[in-house]
Amino acid sequence: MKISRIDSYFIGIPYEHGAPKPVLTAADGRTTQDAVYVRVETDNGLVGWGEAFGFAACRMSHLAVQRVVAQIAVGCEASNIAALMMDLERRTQNMSRNGPVGFALSGLDIALWDLAGKAAGKPIHALLGGARRERIPAYASLLRLNTPELVHAGCARALARGFKHIKLHERTVEAVVAAREVVGPDIDLMLDTNCTWTLEQAMQMAERLRPFNLAWLEEPVFPPDDYEALAALRRECGIPIAAGENLGNTIDVRHILAAGAVDFLQPDVAKMGGITAMRKALAMTDAAGKELHPHSPLFGPALAATLHILATMPKETACEFYFADLENNPIGEIATPVDGMFRVPQGPGLGVEVDEAMLARYKID
Repeated sequence: MKISRIDSYFIGIPYEHGAPKPVLTAADGRTTQDAVYVRVETDNGLVGWGEAFGFAACRMSHLAVQRVVAQIAVGCEASNIAALMMDLERRTQNMSRNGPVGFALSGLDIALWDLAGKAAGKPIHALLGGARRERIPAYASLLRLNTPELVHAGCARALARGFKHIKLHERTVEAVVAAREVVGPDIDLMLDTNCTWTLEQAMQMAERLRPFNLAWLEEPVFPPDDYEALAALRRECGIPIAAGENLGNTIDVRHILAAGAVDFLQPDVAKMGGITAMRKALAMTDAAGKELHPHSPLFGPALAATLHILATMPKETACEFYFADLENNPIGEIATPVDGMFRVPQGPGLGVEVDEAMLARYKID
């Protein structure tokens, strides 16, 4: 089974989240949820789907699929995923250890696993050793809201939809106070600051945040790969530390674990090498006695891939759900949790059907 064609779709889907749209860059409001879908076709007519990260990097990831990955992967044997991905990583080693080319390779890897499942007539979780559960708890990952009033309202909406775990993307104690007032003492509450503080600032903020019983403090320090600073914060702050969405490869996983920088590791299947790399990261995390909680603020094939991975893990682990209502979703209802729970896909491969007409409708480039 050889790869005969690789295409990418850069799309933007309108959405609502009950508040003003957050700013993605210094100049642009995030008016759509953007994504890069990767379509891989083989010489025997099978089609597999993947997804390349993402957010402000979408345009570059889209170009990386077209101008780098497709140029070297078309014609390659698709059946031995690990061997092919290693070969492609070697051939792109000066541009794929992190960033858009790595994201594009991640999308390809997911698509190859989708193809493998379809060829075998089995869901990906069966290829990974078998599902331990059919439903996965979701946590509501609120977009940045900026004011205590909007945080209060956002948490109330999440509770009304059945979520038992809520994550904020805020940077103030006042936002956490507002959230805890709404959710009470028994709901897991997490805080992601997106790498906003120095170590000294993070120490000071952690002291102020400690009374609110955060399940974790996520990405508190800039730069994200300052693992020594993260480890120092973890030793002193009294709040579990989560990080990992900026990891580019499994060597990064080794380094962050060796530094003792995290309690919860958060690699992203669309960023760090796809399902192949996530399997390695899970084994490394288990060996280090830590927990893996995948980063997955996405709505497409990468979310489906994450659900397959979570379904096979020994411990029930919540999946991130970016708390926004899309106008439509190209993979359908599987992408939306009901009563705070995702359903694990059961069809061959990813177990989702991608609506290509919808991709065309929302195409940006």
